Amino acid sequence: MKRLVENELIYGRLLPVAEPHLVARYNKALSAFGLPETKLEKFRIDMTGFSPEIAEELGDVQYLDPNGVNRRFVVLTPEQENLPVVHTQFSNTAGLMHEFFDGNRRAVHAVTIKDALFGEIEEPVDQVTGVEDLLSIDQVRFRVMSAENMLGKAAELRGLVDRLKTSRDGWRDDVMLNRMVELARETGDIRQNALVPDRLVFPHTSYWANHFGGVFIFRDDRTTTVICDSHAPGFRRSRPWEVSYIDIRDHARIFEYLSKSERLQLPRASWVEPSGFFVHRAEMAIDDLIRRADPSVDLAGTDRIWLQTWMHRNSSLIAEEGIYPFLQEAMREVASTGQVKMREVRADRRLMLCRAVPEHPDQWLINRLLARLAPFDFVSRFVFDKQGFYEAYEGYSESYRTHVVDVLGKTYLNNKAALRARLYGLEGYQDDA
Repeated sequence: MKRLVENELIYGRLLPVAEPHLVARYNKALSAFGLPETKLEKFRIDMTGFSPEIAEELGDVQYLDPNGVNRRFVVLTPEQENLPVVHTQFSNTAGLMHEFFDGNRRAVHAVTIKDALFGEIEEPVDQVTGVEDLLSIDQVRFRVMSAENMLGKAAELRGLVDRLKTSRDGWRDDVMLNRMVELARETGDIRQNALVPDRLVFPHTSYWANHFGGVFIFRDDRTTTVICDSHAPGFRRSRPWEVSYIDIRDHARIFEYLSKSERLQLPRASWVEPSGFFVHRAEMAIDDLIRRADPSVDLAGTDRIWLQTWMHRNSSLIAEEGIYPFLQEAMREVASTGQVKMREVRADRRLMLCRAVPEHPDQWLINRLLARLAPFDFVSRFVFDKQGFYEAYEGYSESYRTHVVDVLGKTYLNNKAALRARLYGLEGYQDDA
Protein backbone atom coordinates (compact mmCIF):
# COMPACT_ATOMS: atom_id res chain seq x y z
CA MET A 1 0.00 0.00 0.00
CA LYS A 2 3.02 2.30 0.31
CA ARG A 3 2.86 3.15 -3.39
CA LEU A 4 -0.84 4.04 -3.07
CA VAL A 5 -0.15 6.29 -0.09
CA GLU A 6 2.72 8.07 -1.83
CA ASN A 7 0.52 8.76 -4.87
CA GLU A 8 -2.50 9.82 -2.74
CA LEU A 9 -4.56 6.91 -4.04
CA ILE A 10 -5.36 6.04 -0.44
CA TYR A 11 -5.60 8.45 2.48
CA GLY A 12 -5.33 11.43 0.14
CA ARG A 13 -6.71 14.92 0.85
CA LEU A 14 -6.87 14.42 4.62
CA LEU A 15 -6.76 17.31 7.11
CA PRO A 16 -3.59 17.67 9.22
CA VAL A 17 -4.19 18.04 12.96
CA ALA A 18 -1.16 19.45 14.79
CA GLU A 19 -2.47 22.18 17.13
CA PRO A 20 -2.14 21.01 20.77
CA HIS A 21 -5.68 22.10 21.70
CA LEU A 22 -7.19 20.11 18.80
CA VAL A 23 -5.12 17.04 19.70
CA ALA A 24 -6.34 17.40 23.29
CA ARG A 25 -9.98 17.60 22.17
CA TYR A 26 -9.50 14.54 19.96
CA ASN A 27 -8.05 12.67 22.95
CA LYS A 28 -11.10 13.51 25.04
CA ALA A 29 -13.26 11.97 22.33
CA LEU A 30 -11.08 8.85 22.28
CA SER A 31 -11.37 8.57 26.07
CA ALA A 32 -15.15 8.91 25.85
CA PHE A 33 -15.14 6.03 23.36
CA GLY A 34 -13.15 3.96 25.86
CA LEU A 35 -10.01 4.09 23.72
CA PRO A 36 -6.43 4.99 24.71
CA GLU A 37 -5.41 8.57 24.06
CA THR A 38 -3.00 9.12 21.21
CA LYS A 39 0.61 9.99 21.94
CA LEU A 40 1.01 11.48 18.48
CA GLU A 41 1.62 15.20 18.25
CA LYS A 42 0.21 15.37 14.73
CA PHE A 43 -1.98 13.20 12.54
CA ARG A 44 -4.51 13.46 9.70
CA ILE A 45 -8.29 12.99 9.73
CA ASP A 46 -11.07 12.45 7.20
CA MET A 47 -14.64 13.79 7.23
CA THR A 48 -15.64 11.50 10.11
CA GLY A 49 -12.48 12.13 12.12
CA PHE A 50 -10.89 8.80 11.20
CA SER A 51 -7.08 8.97 11.26
CA PRO A 52 -4.89 6.38 9.51
CA GLU A 53 -2.00 7.32 11.83
CA ILE A 54 -4.07 6.72 14.97
CA ALA A 55 -5.45 3.50 13.48
CA GLU A 56 -1.86 2.33 13.02
CA GLU A 57 -0.92 3.45 16.55
CA LEU A 58 -3.86 1.56 18.06
CA GLY A 59 -3.36 -1.42 15.77
CA ASP A 60 -7.06 -1.21 14.90
CA VAL A 61 -8.34 0.19 11.61
CA GLN A 62 -11.88 -0.28 12.98
CA TYR A 63 -11.37 1.94 16.03
CA LEU A 64 -14.21 4.25 14.95
CA ASP A 65 -16.27 1.35 13.58
CA PRO A 66 -15.83 -1.51 16.07
CA ASN A 67 -18.86 -3.62 15.12
CA GLY A 68 -19.39 -2.44 11.56
CA VAL A 69 -22.43 -0.40 12.68
CA ASN A 70 -23.08 2.70 14.82
CA ARG A 71 -20.17 4.53 13.27
CA ARG A 72 -18.33 6.91 15.60
CA PHE A 73 -17.29 10.39 14.47
CA VAL A 74 -15.16 13.27 15.74
CA VAL A 75 -15.66 16.79 14.35
CA LEU A 76 -12.82 19.19 15.22
CA THR A 77 -13.56 21.80 12.55
CA PRO A 78 -16.22 22.66 9.94
CA GLU A 79 -13.48 22.13 7.33
CA GLN A 80 -14.03 18.38 7.64
CA GLU A 81 -17.23 18.71 5.59
CA ASN A 82 -15.16 18.95 2.40
CA LEU A 83 -12.97 15.92 3.13
CA PRO A 84 -13.43 12.38 1.80
CA VAL A 85 -14.40 9.41 3.94
CA VAL A 86 -11.54 6.94 3.64
CA HIS A 87 -12.76 4.11 5.84
CA THR A 88 -16.37 2.99 6.24
CA GLN A 89 -18.64 -0.05 6.27
CA PHE A 90 -21.54 1.73 4.54
CA SER A 91 -21.53 3.53 1.20
CA ASN A 92 -23.76 6.34 2.51
CA THR A 93 -21.63 7.34 5.52
CA ALA A 94 -20.32 10.34 3.60
CA GLY A 95 -23.84 11.30 2.54
CA LEU A 96 -25.12 11.13 6.12
CA MET A 97 -22.20 13.24 7.35
CA HIS A 98 -22.93 15.81 4.62
CA GLU A 99 -26.56 15.95 5.78
CA PHE A 100 -25.45 16.40 9.39
CA PHE A 101 -23.13 19.28 8.48
CA ASP A 102 -25.75 20.85 6.24
CA GLY A 103 -28.57 20.49 8.76
CA ASN A 104 -26.56 21.84 11.72
CA ARG A 105 -24.20 24.29 10.06
CA ARG A 106 -24.58 27.11 12.60
CA ALA A 107 -24.17 24.80 15.58
CA VAL A 108 -21.10 23.07 14.12
CA HIS A 109 -19.41 26.40 13.40
CA ALA A 110 -20.28 27.82 16.83
CA VAL A 111 -19.28 24.80 18.91
CA THR A 112 -16.00 24.03 17.15
CA ILE A 113 -14.66 27.50 17.97
CA LYS A 114 -14.12 26.30 21.55
CA ASP A 115 -14.94 22.59 21.50
CA ALA A 116 -15.16 19.39 19.46
CA LEU A 117 -18.25 17.38 18.59
CA PHE A 118 -18.18 13.61 18.74
CA GLY A 119 -20.57 10.71 19.04
CA GLU A 120 -22.16 7.90 17.07
CA ILE A 121 -24.35 7.51 14.02
CA GLU A 122 -26.80 5.30 15.87
CA GLU A 123 -28.59 2.51 14.03
CA PRO A 124 -31.30 0.23 15.46
CA VAL A 125 -28.90 -2.74 15.68
CA ASP A 126 -25.69 -3.27 17.67
CA GLN A 127 -24.20 -5.79 15.27
CA VAL A 128 -24.96 -7.28 11.88
CA THR A 129 -25.58 -11.02 11.97
CA GLY A 130 -27.72 -11.32 8.85
CA VAL A 131 -29.51 -9.50 6.06
CA GLU A 132 -32.44 -8.77 8.40
CA ASP A 133 -30.22 -6.52 10.52
CA LEU A 134 -29.34 -4.45 7.46
CA LEU A 135 -32.98 -4.26 6.33
CA SER A 136 -34.00 -2.92 9.74
CA ILE A 137 -31.84 0.18 9.24
CA ASP A 138 -34.24 2.65 7.65
CA GLN A 139 -33.04 5.74 9.51
CA VAL A 140 -30.17 6.79 11.75
CA ARG A 141 -29.84 9.20 14.67
CA PHE A 142 -26.73 11.22 15.43
CA ARG A 143 -25.95 10.99 19.16
CA VAL A 144 -23.77 14.05 19.74
CA MET A 145 -21.53 15.01 22.66
CA SER A 146 -18.76 17.56 23.08
CA ALA A 147 -15.22 17.27 24.39
CA GLU A 148 -15.40 20.34 26.67
CA ASN A 149 -19.07 19.72 27.52
CA MET A 150 -20.06 22.83 25.59
CA LEU A 151 -23.35 21.21 24.62
CA GLY A 152 -24.13 20.35 28.23
CA LYS A 153 -23.29 23.86 29.37
CA ALA A 154 -25.44 25.40 26.62
CA ALA A 155 -28.36 23.15 27.61
CA GLU A 156 -27.90 24.09 31.27
CA LEU A 157 -27.83 27.80 30.41
CA ARG A 158 -30.96 27.40 28.29
CA GLY A 159 -32.74 25.82 31.25
CA LEU A 160 -31.67 28.63 33.59
CA VAL A 161 -32.81 31.27 31.09
CA ASP A 162 -36.22 29.60 30.87
CA ARG A 163 -36.39 29.43 34.67
CA LEU A 164 -35.51 33.12 34.95
CA LYS A 165 -38.28 34.02 32.49
CA THR A 166 -40.95 31.95 34.21
CA SER A 167 -40.04 32.46 37.89
CA ARG A 168 -41.21 35.57 39.77
CA ASP A 169 -38.23 35.59 42.11
CA GLY A 170 -35.58 34.21 39.80
CA TRP A 171 -33.87 37.58 39.42
CA ARG A 172 -33.23 37.54 43.22
CA ASP A 173 -31.43 34.16 43.08
CA ASP A 174 -27.79 35.30 43.15
CA VAL A 175 -26.46 31.74 42.90
CA MET A 176 -28.45 31.12 39.73
CA LEU A 177 -27.53 34.48 38.20
CA ASN A 178 -23.83 33.97 38.93
CA ARG A 179 -24.01 30.51 37.35
CA MET A 180 -25.65 32.01 34.26
CA VAL A 181 -22.86 34.58 33.96
CA GLU A 182 -20.25 31.86 34.41
CA LEU A 183 -21.83 29.69 31.71
CA ALA A 184 -22.32 32.63 29.32
CA ARG A 185 -18.60 33.42 29.55
CA GLU A 186 -17.92 29.97 28.05
CA THR A 187 -20.85 29.55 25.66
CA GLY A 188 -21.48 33.12 24.60
CA ASP A 189 -25.00 34.41 24.03
CA ILE A 190 -26.99 31.28 23.20
CA ARG A 191 -29.82 33.47 21.90
CA GLN A 192 -27.54 34.46 19.02
CA ASN A 193 -25.34 31.34 18.68
CA ALA A 194 -27.08 28.01 18.12
CA LEU A 195 -24.80 25.62 20.01
CA VAL A 196 -26.97 22.52 20.10
CA PRO A 197 -27.45 20.59 16.82
CA ASP A 198 -31.17 20.11 16.25
CA ARG A 199 -31.32 18.03 13.05
CA LEU A 200 -30.14 14.60 14.16
CA VAL A 201 -32.36 12.03 12.42
CA PHE A 202 -31.78 11.16 8.76
CA PRO A 203 -33.20 8.49 6.41
CA HIS A 204 -31.05 5.48 5.50
CA THR A 205 -32.12 4.84 1.90
CA SER A 206 -30.39 2.76 -0.79
CA TYR A 207 -26.85 1.77 0.15
CA TRP A 208 -24.03 -0.78 0.06
CA ALA A 209 -22.83 -2.48 3.23
CA ASN A 210 -19.44 -4.15 3.58
CA HIS A 211 -20.89 -7.29 5.20
CA PHE A 212 -21.09 -10.87 3.91
CA GLY A 213 -18.93 -10.00 0.92
CA GLY A 214 -20.92 -6.84 0.16
CA VAL A 215 -24.68 -6.26 0.24
CA PHE A 216 -26.51 -3.83 -2.06
CA ILE A 217 -29.90 -2.63 -0.84
CA PHE A 218 -32.07 -0.64 -3.24
CA ARG A 219 -35.23 0.93 -1.84
CA ASP A 220 -38.08 1.96 -4.13
CA ASP A 221 -41.48 3.39 -3.17
CA ARG A 222 -43.10 0.04 -2.36
CA THR A 223 -40.38 -2.56 -2.71
CA THR A 224 -36.85 -3.30 -1.51
CA THR A 225 -34.31 -5.25 -3.55
CA VAL A 226 -31.27 -6.97 -2.04
CA ILE A 227 -28.34 -7.98 -4.24
CA CYS A 228 -25.60 -10.03 -2.58
CA ASP A 229 -24.08 -13.49 -2.28
CA SER A 230 -26.88 -16.03 -1.91
CA HIS A 231 -24.95 -17.62 0.97
CA ALA A 232 -25.35 -14.50 3.13
CA PRO A 233 -27.34 -15.32 6.29
CA GLY A 234 -30.99 -14.38 5.86
CA PHE A 235 -30.88 -14.36 2.04
CA ARG A 236 -34.45 -14.97 0.78
CA ARG A 237 -35.57 -15.61 4.38
CA SER A 238 -35.74 -12.09 5.78
CA ARG A 239 -39.08 -10.42 4.91
CA PRO A 240 -39.65 -12.46 1.72
CA TRP A 241 -43.15 -10.94 1.39
CA GLU A 242 -41.73 -7.45 0.78
CA VAL A 243 -38.11 -7.95 -0.27
CA SER A 244 -36.83 -9.23 -3.61
CA TYR A 245 -33.50 -11.08 -3.55
CA ILE A 246 -30.99 -11.40 -6.39
CA ASP A 247 -27.77 -13.40 -6.21
CA ILE A 248 -24.87 -11.16 -7.19
CA ARG A 249 -23.75 -13.80 -9.70
CA ASP A 250 -27.11 -13.67 -11.50
CA HIS A 251 -26.23 -11.00 -14.07
CA ALA A 252 -29.41 -11.60 -16.07
CA ARG A 253 -31.71 -10.76 -13.15
CA ILE A 254 -29.54 -7.81 -12.08
CA PHE A 255 -29.77 -6.40 -15.60
CA GLU A 256 -33.53 -6.95 -15.64
CA TYR A 257 -34.03 -5.22 -12.29
CA LEU A 258 -31.79 -2.22 -13.00
CA SER A 259 -33.24 -1.65 -16.48
CA LYS A 260 -36.89 -2.07 -15.44
CA SER A 261 -36.41 0.28 -12.48
CA GLU A 262 -34.91 2.82 -14.91
CA ARG A 263 -31.56 2.88 -13.17
CA LEU A 264 -29.54 1.64 -16.14
CA GLN A 265 -28.46 3.67 -19.15
CA LEU A 266 -28.51 1.26 -22.10
CA PRO A 267 -25.85 1.60 -24.81
CA ARG A 268 -26.79 4.28 -27.31
CA ALA A 269 -24.53 6.18 -29.69
CA SER A 270 -25.59 9.48 -28.12
CA TRP A 271 -23.49 8.78 -25.02
CA VAL A 272 -21.29 5.79 -25.93
CA GLU A 273 -19.37 7.50 -28.72
CA PRO A 274 -18.56 10.87 -27.07
CA SER A 275 -17.73 9.18 -23.76
CA GLY A 276 -15.29 6.63 -25.17
CA PHE A 277 -16.73 4.19 -22.61
CA PHE A 278 -16.39 1.07 -24.79
CA VAL A 279 -12.86 2.07 -25.85
CA HIS A 280 -11.91 2.48 -22.19
CA ARG A 281 -13.41 -0.89 -21.26
CA ALA A 282 -11.60 -2.60 -24.15
CA GLU A 283 -8.24 -1.16 -23.05
CA MET A 284 -8.90 -2.30 -19.48
CA ALA A 285 -9.80 -5.80 -20.71
CA ILE A 286 -6.51 -6.15 -22.63
CA ASP A 287 -4.46 -4.83 -19.71
CA ASP A 288 -6.09 -7.38 -17.41
CA LEU A 289 -5.55 -10.20 -19.89
CA ILE A 290 -1.84 -9.34 -20.17
CA ARG A 291 -1.62 -9.26 -16.37
CA ARG A 292 -3.09 -12.74 -16.07
CA ALA A 293 -1.22 -14.24 -19.03
CA ASP A 294 2.20 -12.81 -18.19
CA PRO A 295 2.42 -11.18 -14.72
CA SER A 296 6.06 -10.24 -15.27
CA VAL A 297 5.31 -7.83 -18.14
CA ASP A 298 6.04 -4.22 -17.22
CA LEU A 299 3.20 -2.36 -18.93
CA ALA A 300 4.60 0.96 -17.74
CA GLY A 301 7.49 0.53 -20.18
CA THR A 302 5.43 -0.43 -23.23
CA ASP A 303 4.02 1.59 -26.12
CA ARG A 304 1.21 1.13 -28.63
CA ILE A 305 3.41 -0.77 -31.09
CA TRP A 306 4.40 -3.25 -28.37
CA LEU A 307 0.74 -3.65 -27.42
CA GLN A 308 -0.36 -4.30 -31.01
CA THR A 309 2.42 -6.85 -31.40
CA TRP A 310 1.37 -8.63 -28.19
CA MET A 311 -2.26 -8.71 -29.31
CA HIS A 312 -1.28 -10.14 -32.71
CA ARG A 313 0.83 -12.87 -31.12
CA ASN A 314 -1.88 -13.72 -28.62
CA SER A 315 -4.92 -13.42 -30.90
CA SER A 316 -6.15 -16.92 -30.03
CA LEU A 317 -5.97 -16.13 -26.30
CA ILE A 318 -7.87 -12.87 -26.84
CA ALA A 319 -10.54 -14.67 -28.89
CA GLU A 320 -10.89 -17.41 -26.28
CA GLU A 321 -11.23 -14.94 -23.39
CA GLY A 322 -13.73 -13.02 -25.50
CA ILE A 323 -14.23 -9.68 -23.75
CA TYR A 324 -12.10 -7.55 -26.10
CA PRO A 325 -13.68 -8.91 -29.33
CA PHE A 326 -17.12 -8.50 -27.75
CA LEU A 327 -16.47 -4.83 -26.97
CA GLN A 328 -15.05 -4.23 -30.46
CA GLU A 329 -18.20 -5.72 -32.00
CA ALA A 330 -20.37 -3.55 -29.73
CA MET A 331 -18.50 -0.46 -30.96
CA ARG A 332 -19.15 -1.44 -34.58
CA GLU A 333 -22.83 -2.07 -33.88
CA VAL A 334 -23.26 1.30 -32.16
CA ALA A 335 -21.47 3.06 -35.03
CA SER A 336 -23.70 1.45 -37.66
CA THR A 337 -27.10 1.26 -35.91
CA GLY A 338 -26.82 3.74 -33.02
CA GLN A 339 -27.47 1.09 -30.38
CA VAL A 340 -26.77 -2.48 -29.24
CA LYS A 341 -29.49 -5.13 -29.43
CA MET A 342 -29.26 -6.25 -25.80
CA ARG A 343 -31.50 -9.29 -26.23
CA GLU A 344 -28.80 -10.77 -28.48
CA VAL A 345 -26.03 -10.18 -25.92
CA ARG A 346 -24.97 -12.89 -23.49
CA ALA A 347 -26.47 -12.27 -20.04
CA ASP A 348 -23.08 -12.16 -18.33
CA ARG A 349 -21.87 -9.38 -20.67
CA ARG A 350 -24.83 -7.02 -20.91
CA LEU A 351 -23.86 -5.02 -17.85
CA MET A 352 -20.38 -4.34 -19.30
CA LEU A 353 -22.06 -2.09 -21.87
CA CYS A 354 -24.08 -0.03 -19.42
CA ARG A 355 -23.66 2.71 -16.84
CA ALA A 356 -25.98 4.23 -14.26
CA VAL A 357 -28.55 6.76 -15.41
CA PRO A 358 -26.63 9.95 -14.51
CA GLU A 359 -29.71 11.71 -13.14
CA HIS A 360 -30.80 8.85 -10.86
CA PRO A 361 -30.37 9.44 -7.09
CA ASP A 362 -28.68 6.03 -6.81
CA GLN A 363 -26.15 6.76 -9.56
CA TRP A 364 -23.06 6.21 -7.37
CA LEU A 365 -24.46 3.03 -5.85
CA ILE A 366 -25.44 1.62 -9.26
CA ASN A 367 -22.00 2.35 -10.68
CA ARG A 368 -20.44 0.70 -7.63
CA LEU A 369 -22.39 -2.47 -8.41
CA LEU A 370 -21.48 -2.32 -12.12
CA ALA A 371 -17.81 -1.77 -11.26
CA ARG A 372 -17.82 -4.78 -8.93
CA LEU A 373 -19.26 -6.90 -11.74
CA ALA A 374 -16.50 -5.78 -14.16
CA PRO A 375 -13.37 -6.36 -12.02
CA PHE A 376 -11.01 -6.01 -14.99
CA ASP A 377 -11.81 -2.26 -15.16
CA PHE A 378 -9.65 -1.03 -12.28
CA VAL A 379 -10.39 2.63 -13.07
CA SER A 380 -14.13 2.16 -12.49
CA ARG A 381 -13.41 0.13 -9.37
CA PHE A 382 -11.19 2.87 -7.98
CA VAL A 383 -13.79 5.55 -8.67
CA PHE A 384 -16.83 3.72 -7.29
CA ASP A 385 -15.68 0.64 -5.36
CA LYS A 386 -12.52 1.52 -3.48
CA GLN A 387 -12.79 -1.38 -1.05
CA GLY A 388 -12.96 -3.80 -3.97
CA PHE A 389 -10.11 -2.00 -5.72
CA TYR A 390 -7.81 -2.24 -2.70
CA GLU A 391 -8.60 -5.94 -2.30
CA ALA A 392 -7.79 -6.59 -5.98
CA TYR A 393 -4.65 -4.43 -5.81
CA GLU A 394 -3.20 -6.71 -3.13
CA GLY A 395 -3.26 -9.56 -5.65
CA TYR A 396 -1.51 -7.66 -8.45
CA SER A 397 2.15 -8.17 -9.30
CA GLU A 398 4.55 -5.34 -8.50
CA SER A 399 4.86 -4.43 -12.18
CA TYR A 400 1.09 -4.29 -12.61
CA ARG A 401 0.72 -2.21 -9.46
CA THR A 402 3.11 0.31 -11.00
CA HIS A 403 0.99 0.35 -14.16
CA VAL A 404 -2.26 0.79 -12.22
CA VAL A 405 -0.89 3.71 -10.23
CA ASP A 406 0.48 5.31 -13.39
CA VAL A 407 -2.85 5.01 -15.25
CA LEU A 408 -4.90 6.34 -12.33
CA GLY A 409 -2.48 9.24 -11.89
CA LYS A 410 -2.75 10.24 -15.54
CA THR A 411 -6.45 9.59 -16.11
CA TYR A 412 -8.30 10.14 -12.82
CA LEU A 413 -6.25 12.11 -10.33
CA ASN A 414 -5.26 14.56 -13.05
CA ASN A 415 -8.88 15.73 -13.35
CA LYS A 416 -11.44 13.70 -11.40
CA ALA A 417 -14.51 15.70 -12.37
CA ALA A 418 -13.65 15.61 -16.09
CA LEU A 419 -13.17 11.84 -16.16
CA ARG A 420 -16.37 11.20 -14.18
CA ALA A 421 -18.30 13.48 -16.51
CA ARG A 422 -16.90 11.92 -19.68
CA LEU A 423 -17.03 8.21 -18.85
CA TYR A 424 -20.02 8.08 -16.51
CA GLY A 425 -21.97 11.28 -17.24
CA LEU A 426 -21.71 12.40 -13.61
CA GLU A 427 -21.73 16.12 -12.99
CA GLY A 428 -21.24 18.17 -9.84
CA TYR A 429 -19.01 17.91 -6.81
CA GLN A 430 -18.57 14.63 -4.99
CA ASP A 431 -15.09 13.63 -3.99
CA ASP A 432 -15.97 10.73 -1.72
CA ALA A 433 -14.83 8.35 -4.45
